[in-house]
Amino acid sequence: MSSITLRFLAEPPTINFGGKVHGGTVMKWIDEAGYACATRWARHYCVTVSVGSIRFERPIMIGDLVEVEARLAYTGTTSMNIAVEVRAGDMKVGHMEKVTECLVVFVAVDDDGKSMPVRGWLPETPGDSALAERVKAHLDAARAMQV
Repeated sequence: MSSITLRFLAEPPTINFGGKVHGGTVMKWIDEAGYACATRWARHYCVTVSVGSIRFERPIMIGDLVEVEARLAYTGTTSMNIAVEVRAGDMKVGHMEKVTECLVVFVAVDDDGKSMPVRGWLPETPGDSALAERVKAHLDAARAMQV
């Protein structure tokens, strides 16, 4: 399976002094969902290599239903690029809004901590193809800047 969605309620222990969920807590949820997606795909332990820019569009309130969706977006030889979107909303209203999104890169590692090959992923839908193309263009641009 190439995607996973975690769902839960935002609880009081996750709040900051402003009464909203800590940004660091949201980042933890992103890493956990990405890890679950990558590990399920690779069938091996995976480690986080990088996290793309995260911009919080709105706060998460206590009691909000939170969805953290992680989707495989592109695979390299040993790496997996996982697109993660976080949505939240008041269950009484029934409307979920995007809180943030980012791209997380994971690498599968063996028992000695060395990177190992992962099976390739092929997009199945037009949306998957568009996402994979955007990620590949981003990777190509990043590599060009390193030269």
